[in-house]
Parts: sequence; C-alpha cells; structure tokens
Amino acid sequence: MTPFTNIRALIIDMDGVLWHGNQAIGGLTDFFQTLRDKNLRFILATNNASHTPQQYVKKLADMGVTVDINEIMTSAMATAMYLAKIMDPAQTRVFVVGEDGAVQALQEQGFTLTGLYELNGENSKGADVVVCGKDHSISWDKLATATLNIRAGAKFIGTNGDNTLPTELGLIHGNGAILAALQTASGVSPTIIGKPEPIMYQQAIARLGADLGETIAIGDKLETDILGAVRTGIRSLMVLTGVSTEADLKAIDYQPTWIMPDIRAITEALKALK
Repeated sequence: MTPFTNIRALIIDMDGVLWHGNQAIGGLTDFFQTLRDKNLRFILATNNASHTPQQYVKKLADMGVTVDINEIMTSAMATAMYLAKIMDPAQTRVFVVGEDGAVQALQEQGFTLTGLYELNGENSKGADVVVCGKDHSISWDKLATATLNIRAGAKFIGTNGDNTLPTELGLIHGNGAILAALQTASGVSPTIIGKPEPIMYQQAIARLGADLGETIAIGDKLETDILGAVRTGIRSLMVLTGVSTEADLKAIDYQPTWIMPDIRAITEALKALK
C-alpha cells in the first residue's frame, strides 16, 4: 500500500463517511480530536446542497464534535461562488430548486431569487439561471417553473449530479434524479459544479492554503469523491462505510490512493503520522 505520509490538509466528505442520515459513524469524536491534536487543516466538503453551513455545525455539535463554520463547504456554496465569478450577482436572477443551503448561499453572493411561475413576459422577467440542488420539498410547480425557465434560455446549473444518497435506511435518490427529470423535460444538459468536477476541491484547497501534494480527499463514493480528487490532482482515501465497495474498483480505470474500512482506521493511521 502507498505510504500514508506527507499529509497536511484534508478535504472530507460527510454523508457516508461521518454519518448515515442522523446516525454518527463509530469513532467520529476521536477522529476529529486526532485532526486537532495533529494540527491538520480540514474542510468538510459535501455534494449535499440542502443544508447551510450553520446547520452542519449544529449537526456535528449534536454528535459531540465542534467545528468552525469556515471548515464547512457545500456544493451550494461552491455553486454560488462559481456563478459570482462568471456573472454579476446584482444583475442576475436565479430560480432555485433546492432548500435553505442553496437559497442562503446564492443570497449571500448577492443574487436575486425568483419565485414560482415568475417568467419572461410582457411585464415580467424570468430567471437568468436555474440552480438545482437536493430538495425535500420538490413539487410539480418547482419542476415546471425550472423547465419553463431553462427552455426560455436560462443557464441550467446542478449543484451536484449524485444519483443516490446514503441514509440510515439505505440508498435513496439523489439530486441527479431531479436533474435527469429537468434534462428530459427541457432537452438541456446541466453544468455540474460539485464532485467529481474539480471546482469545489479547488475552492477548498484555496481556502486551506494547501499545496496539492500535501492534500488528500476522503470519501465513500468512487464516481464523485475519488474521481473528483483524481481530476484535481490530489491523493484520495476511500472508506467502505458508504456507497462504493471494493468490488466496484474492478469496473473503473482510476483508483483511490488508499482504501480503509472506516474513520476509526483513518484515525489510527493519522495518529501514526510523523
């Protein structure tokens, strides 16, 4: 196995790595205590766009872990930062299929959000961009408004393309399923911001102030977490507590740098770091 060395910064996925739904994975508090003891910088980077950073801070606090809000990055935040670089927020209207996480991230960047059936018309202006993230309150009207805006020329942005989401009950549909419905209805393919695209990893590395060679990504999903690391040019560690299995490795042409059963194993490896 490749030596577990030269690690100064970590980009860590959450769903399937730290918890399943609201159930913490064993060894969570010891894992974070080890990160602090070793002075390892980290960003918790998730493709889940539904929650705000504040909600993630609280969720971890409820599990006995204290993190700073600046140690959280979601695909919604990455999407809002990406759009703010290529468009003027003060002049851009966005329709959101999503929850608090996506809404807050876009509003913090200064974008104007449009409502249901607020479309281009004689006395109204529709959205310039449709952003779609995980949405528990998905409805016919939201899908219809998004479809109408996309068909009228709005940019179609997906916070992430995850087809599934690990929960305490098992795998359920992810944001990719919603994107597929909108793509089918509009005939337009979305631009994806979250993993496996390198955008969010690059933003996290910039925030960490880390070099590529000293940064690793930890995740449970080959086609997002691990492939995203490969595309970014950093090493990766796959845990077996989430979506992907060791058997899945046989069907792909890229590999994680390391494979470990869970965060307890990662903790022991980190404790041995010099």
